[in-house]
Amino acid sequence: MTAALLAAARLYLCTDSRSKTGDFAEFVETVYAAGVDIVQVREKGLEARAEIALLEVVAAAAERHGRLFAVNDRADVAAAVDAPVLHLGQDDLPVAVARRLLRDDVIVGRSTHSPAQFDAALDEAGVDYLCAGPTWATPTKPGRPAAGLALLEHAAGRPRPRPWFAIGGIDLDRLDQVTATGARRIVVVRAVTEAEDPAAAVRALLAGLPPS
Repeated sequence: MTAALLAAARLYLCTDSRSKTGDFAEFVETVYAAGVDIVQVREKGLEARAEIALLEVVAAAAERHGRLFAVNDRADVAAAVDAPVLHLGQDDLPVAVARRLLRDDVIVGRSTHSPAQFDAALDEAGVDYLCAGPTWATPTKPGRPAAGLALLEHAAGRPRPRPWFAIGGIDLDRLDQVTATGARRIVVVRAVTEAEDPAAAVRALLAGLPPS
């Protein structure tokens, strides 16, 4: 079931706790209803208890809509909330170590920031999907230089035994440039989290993506 949902996924959203607006549960419900396939909670500095509380909200909404949710970095938190997806960066736990804490059917993703990292992740045991970027520099990853559209072109030209997502500074105005490289799936943050109408933003992004 989770593998089929991943294969069909096109729009992956990362969101913080929305503490400034106080509408986390409503926001998550809205974006799933509008068509987001995967929601990941990503807020650096969250204590595990606070992150688990947020993820329980996301898990309930994901179940209602038949979608996926993801934990960022922490295999222990993913195990605690029985998450279907764990996403790991280049400097996080090794995939093999993380998998010792997880059910066998948990989806594991890997961030990649260069052609060499992307190619290595294609062959990395235990990895189910990849993210390639950041395409443009973004304040959500301060200090990380943009990998540019060239990384997406490289990714699109490789054999695709695993799904991959373009990430980093992607919004509706830039979407055509992203899809022109051959990318078919995207991860977004501000394009939805800072939108005046998040549901409309989700629908517009989905309309601009090719079928998965």
